[in-house]
Amino acid sequence: MSILVWSLCGFFLGSLPFSVWVGKFALKKDIRQEGDHNPGATNVLRAGGKGWYLFALILDIGKGALPVGLASYFAGIQGWLMIPIAVAPPLGHAFSPFLKFRGGKAVAVTFGVWMGLTLWKVPLVSMIMLVLFSLLITPSGWALLLTLIGTTMAIAVWLDDPVFLVIFLLHSLLLIYTHRDDLRQRPRLRATLADHSS
Repeated sequence: MSILVWSLCGFFLGSLPFSVWVGKFALKKDIRQEGDHNPGATNVLRAGGKGWYLFALILDIGKGALPVGLASYFAGIQGWLMIPIAVAPPLGHAFSPFLKFRGGKAVAVTFGVWMGLTLWKVPLVSMIMLVLFSLLITPSGWALLLTLIGTTMAIAVWLDDPVFLVIFLLHSLLLIYTHRDDLRQRPRLRATLADHSS
């Protein structure tokens, strides 16, 4: 298949609103009425608990990992040609035509893309950073921003591949956009940490 076809397939898979569908068909709820009104797995957790959350999360990760992994490991697409394929699933999730182009924040699907690109390397580093920063700082968009900065540095030093760096920078721009409401707020320490420091 051509790069365009792979990219379109990635966008289509990314655009599938699995969390909304889990809410609609399994929970009989519109998860966009929960929490931050985002059509993502976190609101499945709020609406239906940990089991359905994990199910939705795996689906969201999978729709990023599948097209990129197939293109990379089975079709042998590498280098600069991988950029549009790797960017397509998060774009599809963030601007899903199934949701009138009002999609989710694209964290899980981006995580999946990096599983497809590097297996465990980038996902492990970014997950550790995101958990750590999420315990320290709020809103969550600021924890994500610090994670993006740290992971960018790790990719630049560890992987030494300009293609990976470009892909991650493009992902970062998208994630900053989808978390723009959080980033308009001042970052602050979590309440427990603030209590200890006072």
